[in-house]
Amino acid sequence: MTRSALIALLLTFSAAAAAQTPAPSAGDAAKGREKTQMCEGCHGIEGWRTAFPEVYRVPRLGGQHEAYLVNALKAYKSGDRSHPSMRAIAGSLSDADMANLAAYYAAGSVRTATK
Repeated sequence: MTRSALIALLLTFSAAAAAQTPAPSAGDAAKGREKTQMCEGCHGIEGWRTAFPEVYRVPRLGGQHEAYLVNALKAYKSGDRSHPSMRAIAGSLSDADMANLAAYYAAGSVRTATK
């Protein structure tokens, strides 16, 4: 392979990788903080477990990846994720609300349950 062909190939791969890199946050963490009331009732309680629709530990949101949070909320809203309470909550959120909440929680630190 010639040097110019190798450089062209590397530039092509670099461009493809850059296209897959997540865009900077479109959310506003300050606005997201204003919307957390509906989240904190479950996600803000250390070690919280819920019994509906089954018993499970409610995950902490602080420090989670922003894109993951947005995708999870969109999946609840569309019905791809099936938790009834989360589906109802996500259904009430706009795309901007989801981005803002994700920005707020992504900025927080990861906290794990303690004994």
